[in-house]
Amino acid sequence: MPSPPSPRASLHAVGISHRWAGIALAALALFVASALALHLRRPDLDPVHSQMSLYLIGPWGPLLQAAYASLAAGMGALAWGLRSASSPHARSSAPLLLFGLGGLALTITAYAWMDLPGVDRTFEGLVHGLSAQAAFLCATGGMVLQALRFAADSAWRATARWALPWALLCFASIWVLAAWRDAPRGLAQKTVIALIVGWLVCVALTLWRRTRRRHAHAS
Repeated sequence: MPSPPSPRASLHAVGISHRWAGIALAALALFVASALALHLRRPDLDPVHSQMSLYLIGPWGPLLQAAYASLAAGMGALAWGLRSASSPHARSSAPLLLFGLGGLALTITAYAWMDLPGVDRTFEGLVHGLSAQAAFLCATGGMVLQALRFAADSAWRATARWALPWALLCFASIWVLAAWRDAPRGLAQKTVIALIVGWLVCVALTLWRRTRRRHAHAS
């Protein structure tokens, strides 16, 4: 029978998780601030009908590219922090893998421009569309699997009560977005993004608060 981890090792793991939570929160806050600032700087685009990808094209495009990269980093940091903070029997590499793939796909989306309406299809536009769908699927799939891991961990079971339904809503919403072609594309897509980022922020805050309390108690 393996011996339980020493208090020093446990404290070290809590400290690592707390740092990852802080990194995730900072990265997610940067994404939200950049996205909001970009909408203020692009009055030429209709926020209801213009997809986020259109904001990548133009003088302020690099700001959104950096915001997407920040969101990708935030997802990765959160996944590492959650894995470190979970009980050994509740850990799984699947959410970490999906968040990592989602972040990679999101970064590709940021640097491969979409095809503008009315122009011929391009390979770059195909890459953009595929990577955008992969980013949505991997991110929301990772959220669902992570929430299921919460349910298997007694220390995180209370979090699963709201994290799992929210994650399932996000996963379902990407299929609604794909099927509901008459919806305002910009508003519908941004609503889905807001749901996903909101889940990430709330889970990151939960992780940061839990690890802060545990670190203070152990110290």
